[in-house]
Order: sequence, then structure tokens, then C-alpha cells
Amino acid sequence: MSSTVREDIRSSGEASRNGIVRRMMSLPRSLIGGFSRAMGQGRGRIGIGGRTQTLPSNFQMQIPEESLIVPETFTFLHSFEQHYGTMHPFFYACQFMEALKIAKDEHKFLFMYLHSPEHPFTPSFCRETLSSELVVQFLDANFVSWAALADKEEGLQMAATLNPSCFPFCAIIAPAPSDSIAVLQQMEGPISPTELIGILQRTVEEQSLAFRSQRAKHAEQNQKIIADRRLRDEQDAAYLAALHIDKEKEKLKNSALAERVQKPVQVSNKANPEKLENHFNKTNTGKMKASTTRESQYKEVGNRGKDPQAAQILIRFPNGERREQCFLCTDKMQAIYRYIDSLGLPGIGNYRLISSFPRRVFGVDQMGMTLKEAGLHPRASLFLEIL
Repeated sequence: MSSTVREDIRSSGEASRNGIVRRMMSLPRSLIGGFSRAMGQGRGRIGIGGRTQTLPSNFQMQIPEESLIVPETFTFLHSFEQHYGTMHPFFYACQFMEALKIAKDEHKFLFMYLHSPEHPFTPSFCRETLSSELVVQFLDANFVSWAALADKEEGLQMAATLNPSCFPFCAIIAPAPSDSIAVLQQMEGPISPTELIGILQRTVEEQSLAFRSQRAKHAEQNQKIIADRRLRDEQDAAYLAALHIDKEKEKLKNSALAERVQKPVQVSNKANPEKLENHFNKTNTGKMKASTTRESQYKEVGNRGKDPQAAQILIRFPNGERREQCFLCTDKMQAIYRYIDSLGLPGIGNYRLISSFPRRVFGVDQMGMTLKEAGLHPRASLFLEIL
């Protein structure tokens, strides 16, 4: 007798982009709620019936107080092997949600079989199809297989959810968003090994593109995250290196200046103490007047270096000089221009500011942009380019 393959869709007529018609089903809460308990048991890939995965030589099986094997799965496998032998697909001895997660992690579909021992078509299907060596090899290589009794526990819940009209019942299932599953194929009634492999093969071929696309998308997202992180690290490293160089140059400059000033002062001090005192008073008075405006204007912002809203800006000049100033992230680019203009440095006429990582030019059109919008928060290095 030929099998009936149901390819259902939702009432809205939704279909997959790769041609396989599928039906979206919401899972019962009891199935979802049992998943966290199943994960806590650490069942993993241990199977039953002489077909288990290879374990390390030093592995020691420890049986907790609560059995590691779901009673329903154990009952099905025990009954199956008693009647039909140990040649069958590798059925994962775990709860349904755990098997679905394994399939998702391995980028495979889930092959589900609901076993109805009393149905007249069941013996021939189990003996001729599920026990076929070709079927076993194909399922083990391309699917994650899970089975349950159709009238007990999770098997009964899945039967109520998928509502099969006949047994034996098999389905090809894919994970779906939220608490749903995508039923790609339903196979009801007796089916030969050749027919079953044909359906499985067609499903794998038609959906392989979707899996590759999904893996490529995840890989692209991961590469973007890594690239962004590397760029931030390079920016931080460049800023810290420039800051260290500036501090070293400032130390050398102050040291050389102190030596040049100290020698003339000592000589003139011996010759004319009163004249020396008048000279220093005039010089200090002039410097204080010239810097009063700048200090009062930027003192308040400079004291906010530890403020999370502060933006630490390092400015490099064409002559090699560097200045560091703290602004607020809400300040506009115009504030940096005003600060540079207030320094009164010689040879600075028309200019523009350029960031190096990534390279970006801040000119007249960017004057109204805040430092945060410009990507200069919490710290950045700018180069002053003469126009």
C-alpha cells in the first residue's frame, strides 16, 4: 500500500522560500516547560539499544537519583528492539525540546517518529523501513532522530498537536522562532525504504541553501563584531600612544626651558637684583592677563575629565605640538575650533580637523555636530590641517 505524504500549510498559505511547503505549529507549554529540566540532567548524546556514541575511555557513567533516560523513550526503544531488533536509527534518548535544540545546533532537521504498536501497519513499517540499513545510514548522517509512543506523555502531546490521520506517522521538523516548530513534511501510513529516502533526500537538498545562507549570515555578523572591536582597540592604542609621546615631549620641553631661563636669571640676579625683580613682575603680569580669558573659559570643562559625559580630545598641530583638552560630549565641533583659536598659536589661519581612525574630515559643514555624534566620545585624536 502506498503512503500518504501530507504537505500542509497554514491557513494563510505560507510557504518556505525554497519550495518546501511547511506548517507552523505552536508547541504545548508542557513540552516547553520540561526542556530546562532535561538540560539539567546532562543526557547529551547517550543512546539505547547497542547503538550509542563513542565515549572517552576514562568516562564513568554516574546514575543520578532521577533516571537519565526519559521513561517514555526507554519504553519505546525497549519495545521496538524486543520486536524488531537493534537495527534502527539512532533515536536520541531525551525530551523533544532537547532533541530539537541538538538539531538546531548541528544545523540539521529533526526526524520524528510516533510509534503506535497496535496499528496494523506498524509491524511492516518497523521491520522493513525503519530497520532498513539504507534508511538507518541516511537518517544517522543527515538528521537528528527522535521517537516516542503515540499514546503516552510527549508522544501523545505531539500527536494531539500534529493531528495525524493515520499511523505509522513520521514528520520532518525544523526549529522556528518563539515556541513554534516548522513541519516541513508529514508522512502517514506505510511507506517503503525507497520512498522514505526519496522524501528525506529531497527535503535536505531543497533546504540546504537555507542552512548555508543562515550560517553565512552568522559568520558575517561575527566578522563585523570582531572588526568593530579591533577598530576600537586600534583607536584606543593610538590615542594612548599619542598621549604618552605628548607627555614625554612636554617634560623635555619644560626641562630645557627651565635650564635656559635659570642661567640668565642667576647672572642678572648678581648684577642687579632690583632690575631682575621688576622684569619678572612685568613678565608674569603680562602672561597672567593673556591667559586669564582662556583659563576661565576652559577651566570648568577641563575639570570634568572623570565625568562619563566628558570627551577627551588630543589635538596635533603641523609643527609637532600637541594639546589635550576635555569637552562635554554634548558640545559641538565649533567648541574645539574656538579652543584652538583661543590658543593664539602663530601660523594658524584657515584650517580643518581630521580624525585618523577612521579617517574623517570635520570642516565647516560639521560645526553643528556634537562630539558624540561625531564619534569623538569618550576620547579621540584629531590632526589640524592648514588649508
